[in-house]
Amino acid sequence: MNPDAKPISEFKRLEQCLKAESTPFKVAQQHAFFSNSINQEHYTIVLQTGIAEVHRQSDELLIGIVTTPFIFGLAAGMIESRQKYTLISQTPCTGFYLPTATSYHLIQQSYLWRDAFCWLSWINKIMVKRDMQLVGNNSYSQIRAMLLEMAEWDETLRSKIGVMNHIQKSTRISRSVVAEVLAALRQGNYINMNRGKLVSINRLPSEY
Repeated sequence: MNPDAKPISEFKRLEQCLKAESTPFKVAQQHAFFSNSINQEHYTIVLQTGIAEVHRQSDELLIGIVTTPFIFGLAAGMIESRQKYTLISQTPCTGFYLPTATSYHLIQQSYLWRDAFCWLSWINKIMVKRDMQLVGNNSYSQIRAMLLEMAEWDETLRSKIGVMNHIQKSTRISRSVVAEVLAALRQGNYINMNRGKLVSINRLPSEY
């Protein structure tokens, strides 16, 4: 069993539990999920189809790209947080949302706190991995980590996301530096790209 694998069984049980008292939604491509009339800090959002970007509102940093299935805000409201996030659809997305207070009640009623804990533990593991890749590392190490992450995506996702834009939005490294490193890696036949999209990685040197 892959310890980094998304906990699908737990997701399915939580999805079945939460959807009974939820509101469905559809979001077109390249749109924010909700208007300001809905405070996402107090809602649980279950993404059933589509791909979305998660941005930190304070500086618009790209935190990550998520693919379905996914649950946002399962712990919303438990601890007061000043940090807010925006969800932007990269493809048409569907799912449902409900107040977190209702989520807690349904989870308690169905004895699914273990499943909720497993999901949140997986989210935490993903964020720890991101911190290890980016925080305190030099520009090349960050670019290398982002390329290795993108190489793990399926071909459909890679075909939709431009390498340079994704790395620059995720790290804030200047576009000129990202472009220089990518050009050198392509020239050295370390990576293969087509129209700005990552095709494959042959081998990435540990140092630039």
